[in-house]
Amino acid sequence: MPASPPLSADPASAGPEAATFEQLTIVDLIRHGGSLFAEAGLTFGHSYDNALDEATQLVLHALHMPHDLSPVYGQSRVTTAEKAKVLALFGRRIRERIPAAYLTGEAWFAGLSFKSDPRALVPRSPIAELIEAGFEPWLGGREVRRALDLCTGSGCIAIATGHYHPDWEVHGIDISDDALSLAAENKARLRADNVEFRRSDLFSTLDGEIYDLIVTNPPYVTNDETDALPEEYAHEPELGLRAGHDGLDLALKIMRDAPAHLSGQGLLICEVGEAERALVELLPELPMAWVEFKVGQMGIFVVERADLVEHHERIKALADERG
Repeated sequence: MPASPPLSADPASAGPEAATFEQLTIVDLIRHGGSLFAEAGLTFGHSYDNALDEATQLVLHALHMPHDLSPVYGQSRVTTAEKAKVLALFGRRIRERIPAAYLTGEAWFAGLSFKSDPRALVPRSPIAELIEAGFEPWLGGREVRRALDLCTGSGCIAIATGHYHPDWEVHGIDISDDALSLAAENKARLRADNVEFRRSDLFSTLDGEIYDLIVTNPPYVTNDETDALPEEYAHEPELGLRAGHDGLDLALKIMRDAPAHLSGQGLLICEVGEAERALVELLPELPMAWVEFKVGQMGIFVVERADLVEHHERIKALADERG
């Protein structure tokens, strides 16, 4: 077989007949990336929790292939130019410790593709599973007309909720102008016409607003944990992570003020992650239902408005201590 013609100086303008193919396949590059990432001691947790999954997404991004590419294409060989693009992405991931979602500019959440960049945390909350399940069995079939996503960040929870419930009016709230600008871009990207974003410091500008469901993934990383986070997290806004000595500075304020913005049968769903234990110790008498996900408990609780009202005095005292 005659040798392939030399690669054009401008691969983007060359026709397919000018491509020089390597012996490497897509699977070879993914395996190589996984090995490089493991050897470099990278930290995972921004949408993907292991080296091979991150390598897969970087390879597919570089090749302009869909993230769910069929495995049947795994043995396809790559061109020299494609290999160079993939290796360049691998190099940045290792040298700069940038999360893969920021390198590709995309993160998947609740089956939807979101734009992702350092203006907001990478979408990764297990609340996605609740959204796809219609918030059942927690809603118990109760009617929802208006829902609020507090601390919306990239807008992923608000937009996904609106996507799966097009008859709901959904608001997304954040204090960060940068995050809200990203959320607005994601709203346009996913045509989320029933979602509205506003700037607010928690409930501060929501006087008179009442919702049947409030969902929130506020900052909940303790000060000590934030200071000790791996380099990957330094690319994310600290405002979305740090939450005091026990990780509960914002969660307690939300629990204190939520009853004033919930309808009579309203629900609060709140993510506190590893701060779950601290919250239970502070409020052992509050009947919080901790959600069991496919992989187990993930620090997300559901609480009725009536129970927040009943225990308001204790919650308020704890929240007021935080200033």
